[in-house]
Amino acid sequence: MVAMTTSGAAQKEANMTGADIVNKALTHVGEKYVFGARVPKNNPNWKGPWDCAEFVSWCVFQVSNQLYGCDKNNGDPALADAYTGYWERDAQTVITKISTDVAAATPGAIVLRYPLPGANGHIVISDGAGGTIEAHSTATGVIKAQLAQRRWDTGIRIPNLEYSTNSRIPAPAPPPAIIYRLTNPPMRSDAVASIQAALRAKGFDPGTPDVTYGSHTMAAVTAFQIQNGLVPDGEVGPKTAQALGVALS
Repeated sequence: MVAMTTSGAAQKEANMTGADIVNKALTHVGEKYVFGARVPKNNPNWKGPWDCAEFVSWCVFQVSNQLYGCDKNNGDPALADAYTGYWERDAQTVITKISTDVAAATPGAIVLRYPLPGANGHIVISDGAGGTIEAHSTATGVIKAQLAQRRWDTGIRIPNLEYSTNSRIPAPAPPPAIIYRLTNPPMRSDAVASIQAALRAKGFDPGTPDVTYGSHTMAAVTAFQIQNGLVPDGEVGPKTAQALGVALS
């Protein structure tokens, strides 16, 4: 699962830390985001465009000479395709999972929101103080943000790197009680009907207006998010709801 570029890679890994991932990511704040952008992980001079998974995989590779979160982690780093779904795969098989609270206090830990079926999740780098560095959206590009009040599924530590965890960082505030997304069984409510109506009014087809948050509605939400510079994860949380002009209830 590990791609090395030089015979000295193992020694480099032993000397690298999670904080090095943070420092690498910080040098790219302000650069452009393009949904679905492809990034050569072995190009140290890349300045964007990025998408969220490509940004994290590039930062990890630049620090550790390891490919993670890619279609072929043992493939050519110039061609490897990073995706949140591949990060989820690796989190379940070859990477150490940690709680999001621990990740929030661990510089260089990765924090992941799993992708919904047929959609995209989101992935960020923890700065160890409750903040993030992330390729966020077309509107904002690569930014520093916060973990608090956002939905996450897991934290991750990259193998063969040294990490330190701060002991005084408070746990991130939990996300809103209701975030509309694809679930099994599907979410049904009058709020979903409002989401569907708002999407249709803005020119996005959510399918049959049946108060059910199904795959068609999720696809319309994702398209709306891409066009409006939001994180394209197919979920309706506070920011997407505000952009749609609907209340989460």
